[in-house]
Amino acid sequence: QVQLVDSGGGLVQAGGSLRLSCAASGRTFSAYGMAWFRQAPGKERELVAALTWSGRPTFYADSVKGRFSISRDNTKNLVYLQMNSLKPEDTAVYYCAASSKLYTSITTTLNVASWGQGTQVTVSS
Repeated sequence: QVQLVDSGGGLVQAGGSLRLSCAASGRTFSAYGMAWFRQAPGKERELVAALTWSGRPTFYADSVKGRFSISRDNTKNLVYLQMNSLKPEDTAVYYCAASSKLYTSITTTLNVASWGQGTQVTVSS
């Protein structure tokens, strides 16, 4: 099973940028689809972006299209979420996630076998 550690969150002004990182352990990391979710206070956890085991993006939430970019480096066991033009409504705890099956992309929380601990992103207006 893949173990995940999220980092890179922080406080940023609206219009700013952050890059989140997810460090994964496990020999088969490169065979799993990965994703980023977020959860704001009082709201359900939502899928923000996902990509295949080979690095092809498969999903962006409508609210982040054109502003966020997901990528991975399988040589370093890392997944990234580049967030640009941040808005106050992007404020949430962001979680990295690994798929429950090899070579399978994440589409919902039901596809997830491993979660990072979460990293807080706060965007001030």
